[in-house]
Amino acid sequence: MSNVRTLDEVVTASLGTRRLTMLLIATFAALALLLAIAGVYGVLEYSIARRTSEMGIRIALGAPHRTVLGLVVLQGMRPVLAGTAAGLVGAYGLSQLMSSLLFGIQPHDPITYAAVAAMLVAVAMAACYVPARRVLRVDPAVALRAE
Repeated sequence: MSNVRTLDEVVTASLGTRRLTMLLIATFAALALLLAIAGVYGVLEYSIARRTSEMGIRIALGAPHRTVLGLVVLQGMRPVLAGTAAGLVGAYGLSQLMSSLLFGIQPHDPITYAAVAAMLVAVAMAACYVPARRVLRVDPAVALRAE
């Protein structure tokens, strides 16, 4: 007898290509998620920073900080929630194409979808809240002169 191997070695050898493919896909997916997080944060922070004079006017006219903060967060989260919903629908539809590459999970895993969507929404919420709090600390007269 030649080429004697254990059953574990045979299974590992037969699944080696699939595992490598999944490792590469998982690595690129994690990188894509990090890029998406950085992009969402950057765009939302920039759009809120551009509204410094608007917030200065609102505060100068007597709007409470809480109201202005709520308005900014609501307006910033609207497109994020719409994009997250569209992304979930697209991912659900395209996951069937990737089902042959998945190893150990189902193509329509609700926990994975919920975790990724929650992470992006949480980052977007922080991206709205942190710059808005920073802009609210600016003196209204300074904010009005900034433009």
